[in-house]
Amino acid sequence: MFSKETYAARRAQLRADVGSGLIIIPGNHQAPCNYTDNTYFFRQDSTFLYFFGLQREDLVGVIDCDSGEDWLFANDYDIDDIIWSGALPSVAELASTVGVEKSAPLSELQKTCTRAVLAGRKVHFLPPYRADITMQLASLLGLTPEGVAQRASMPLILACVKQRSVKSAEEIAEIERAIATAYDMHVGAMRMAAPDRYEYELAGFMEGQAWMNGGPVSFPVIMTINGQTLHNHDHSHKLTEGRMLVMDAGCETPMNYCSDITRSVPVGGHFNDRQRTIYEIVLSANLEALRVSRPGITYQEVHTAASRKLAEGYRALGILKGNVDDIVAAGAHALMMPHGLGHMMGLDVHDMENYGQIYVGYDDEVRPSTQFGLGSLRCGRRLQPGFVVTDEPGCYFIPALIDKWRAEGMHRDFINYDELEHWKDFGGIRIEDDVLITDTGCRVLGKPIPKTVSEIETTMAM
Repeated sequence: MFSKETYAARRAQLRADVGSGLIIIPGNHQAPCNYTDNTYFFRQDSTFLYFFGLQREDLVGVIDCDSGEDWLFANDYDIDDIIWSGALPSVAELASTVGVEKSAPLSELQKTCTRAVLAGRKVHFLPPYRADITMQLASLLGLTPEGVAQRASMPLILACVKQRSVKSAEEIAEIERAIATAYDMHVGAMRMAAPDRYEYELAGFMEGQAWMNGGPVSFPVIMTINGQTLHNHDHSHKLTEGRMLVMDAGCETPMNYCSDITRSVPVGGHFNDRQRTIYEIVLSANLEALRVSRPGITYQEVHTAASRKLAEGYRALGILKGNVDDIVAAGAHALMMPHGLGHMMGLDVHDMENYGQIYVGYDDEVRPSTQFGLGSLRCGRRLQPGFVVTDEPGCYFIPALIDKWRAEGMHRDFINYDELEHWKDFGGIRIEDDVLITDTGCRVLGKPIPKTVSEIETTMAM
């Protein structure tokens, strides 16, 4: 954990930003896998971690904006819990480690909430993303389960986004620890990417490296020779010469800060001419995003700059035709990149998406596009120092999508479908870094993970 002063300062800022009322921040519960005592790996709620920092299940934090008091509600472990799970500090002892002076059992939480509701006080909570938390909030506040999401507090959402968007120096250090582990994950997998191995061997290695460094993977590993499927979690294929291998993986630190890195490498360790050509186009887009990212520019503008680089490369290949700015404005290039350039990252690999992406990646100034591809950009807002975003352009030759657009006559003024037919067997490529916006520009976080053609080939030869 960070110091108790860090958590106390975060709660004080939240109290000031929300202004009045009672803020309820539930931690997560254990979730049964296939029977009650066989649970999924426990992952604490990220908002609870940010403001209360504690990893135990069944905790609820309460911040009283009017009295200035913070509370931790939970039941102490009894002897049955201790037999099976071991002894843990009391709730009061846990509370003191994060600067909370008041604690009580969960029965008192119900009384606190009932008093607040009867007194007509505003009770703030975030949109729940788990059914058990929805039911808990419904019971505490006398709501129907269906009505809970509708009562989520917009002032609390906006206040949490405001705080968590700008990462402190100690948060950046945690993210870089996660990237240090991702370095080992990716470099090790690169060296394993030989013909006749299976995707699951490399995916298993990555998960093992994550756990060896204290935390799980930050999302299910994407490890596939069928990179044309953007989020491909099928690891059953044998690696074959001539295929690109897309490896999208990251980990969490013991404090749950995340990394999210993608590298695409040629099975066998050497790029052929086709692979090198497409790879260099995607790399140019990745580097262009780094060149232009800085405070004051919107990430939507950065996405557009990277898209121009992709369009220039595709036009040089004869896949696209016409004026590059017209191609990008029309969205014709999105046939090969139907997603956005990146998203915010921190305690969540897609930071704060449970609040509603519209509030995290956008604001009153910058609104989402409805255009195919650009409409999938998860972060478009104006960049500020302290933001951590991913820079992940890609190229995907998706046969079903190509066939659909061709049949519908989509963007015939810009797309050379006859030339595109020769690329339908290629697969895909994605290159992703985690990027900190600084006072004057940006920097790629963590130890550099091999990214150029020569770096990848040298690494895979070791």
